[in-house]
Amino acid sequence: MRRALWFYIVVAAAIAVGFGGCITGFILFGESWYQLLIAGALGILFTQVAFLAHEAAHRAILSTGPSNDRLALILGGIVGMSYSWWDSKHSRHHANPNKVGKDPDIEIDTISFLDEDAAKARGIQRLITRKQGWLFFPLLTLEGLNLHLLSVRHLASRGKIKTRWSELGMLALRFAAVLVPVFLFLPLGMAFAFMGVELAVFGVYMGATFAPNHKGMPIIAKDAKLDFFSKQVRTSRNIRGGWWATWLMGGLNYQVEHHLFPGMARPYLSHARGIVRDYCRTNDVPYTETSLWRSYAIVIAYLNRVGLAARDPFDCPMASQYRRG
Repeated sequence: MRRALWFYIVVAAAIAVGFGGCITGFILFGESWYQLLIAGALGILFTQVAFLAHEAAHRAILSTGPSNDRLALILGGIVGMSYSWWDSKHSRHHANPNKVGKDPDIEIDTISFLDEDAAKARGIQRLITRKQGWLFFPLLTLEGLNLHLLSVRHLASRGKIKTRWSELGMLALRFAAVLVPVFLFLPLGMAFAFMGVELAVFGVYMGATFAPNHKGMPIIAKDAKLDFFSKQVRTSRNIRGGWWATWLMGGLNYQVEHHLFPGMARPYLSHARGIVRDYCRTNDVPYTETSLWRSYAIVIAYLNRVGLAARDPFDCPMASQYRRG
């Protein structure tokens, strides 16, 4: 545990230095379009903080549950996301990954992950769904804004939320710390461009990290019964790359091990990988691992296949058949 804590201290220090560099650069660049470089860097840094928030929420950083929860709440506030909203959603995902009616991550939200959802699409939604594989990464440029809005909407809802006011206070402080300097010291057009780049980089980075984990992996039927091990391993995909992939994806490149041991700290996941992979080989359980770029190709192909369910019923059947291939 001590080794893991030092690892997270080093990561947090590096992120803090990054934020310090962004503040310095923001001041030095002044009214210059080089500010968009700062905006992009902020999008990357906020995503790295989100990775830490994710691990704290899984109680992988500090020694006690309550201290991890408090840390996750604070880090979520820095990112601009509600910890209570994310924790509820993510806990349901971990309990039933890729299971119809149980996993919120495969529920329709602009993108359809199930054939039956794609078939119900109408209007603009239908047009998007038909090409959703190719549109997936462009749409991720809006995901950062979407995450902020979902968090605020959750905290403004009528349901019981124990940390509502502390989270709202942190979100207000966070958005003020970002928006006030940007719109106070930059020309209006440049300020909007700055925020657009920051949100786009944040959204694409977040989406490009989480999408390879389960999209395109087997879907579990609503009434199917699977043991814990099979359910977690068969629906998860690892990304090759070693230390650079671990840094880039915040440890989520070891998705199989993360789902089997959600409270395991990032430095230990690579060691667990060898044990889990050998166990799967011995017991004939499929263990999926691929490159990052191959995973993106799989996700795009899967989403395009699902999107065929939203095709025009008057399309040529033969053409539709060949598109499936």
